[in-house]
Amino acid sequence: MFIARVTGSVVSTQKIDTMTGHKLLVVEPYRLEGEKRESLVTTGRTFIAVDTLGSGEGDYVLITQGSSARLTPETKELPIDAVIIGIVDTVHIDRAAVYARNES
Repeated sequence: MFIARVTGSVVSTQKIDTMTGHKLLVVEPYRLEGEKRESLVTTGRTFIAVDTLGSGEGDYVLITQGSSARLTPETKELPIDAVIIGIVDTVHIDRAAVYARNES
């Protein structure tokens, strides 16, 4: 499981039937900045994840990938590799808040 930021969406009008109705979002994984450890920074990668929660652009979300992505009730029959399983409210490292949803 890791943190990513929603940066966009994907619209696909032609897809397999089991994917109809599932929102696809572009997500960018983030990591803790190495030196000061006071902020989250991008890893520079992006990929597509199925949204099960109604998250939107700019939200920081929890992602799971691989076979774990198909273990939720909403995704157990889907041919997916990444799913959004949570919307992040806060991230604390060494007792300091490095992200707070209501402050971004």
